[in-house]
Amino acid sequence: MRVSATAKYIRRSTRKTRLVTSAIVGRPVGEAAAILRFMPQGAAKDVAKVLKSATANAENNHDLSADDLVVVAAIADEGPTIKRFRPRAQGRAFPIHKPMTHVTIVVESKEA
Repeated sequence: MRVSATAKYIRRSTRKTRLVTSAIVGRPVGEAAAILRFMPQGAAKDVAKVLKSATANAENNHDLSADDLVVVAAIADEGPTIKRFRPRAQGRAFPIHKPMTHVTIVVESKEA
């Protein structure tokens, strides 16, 4: 059985988050959590929260054991971008783009 969790509107670039999510796909949940705990990237903290939520969803809603779960997919999709402008010389304005990310993690039990 597949169970997922999603965190939307995380204020971090999608490219940086994908570097972290690609490291945990195909690994058991315990191992993936340990990898995320020791990653230096800031996005690892956000991805770890989503992984913990997906594990809790599997345990509470579907009576699955956390020891039997494997990360099937970890997806970082692009969210909306906040656009701001910075004043520059001679009346010009330079754009500042503040990207957001939607992170989805899907876990599955080994028996299934």
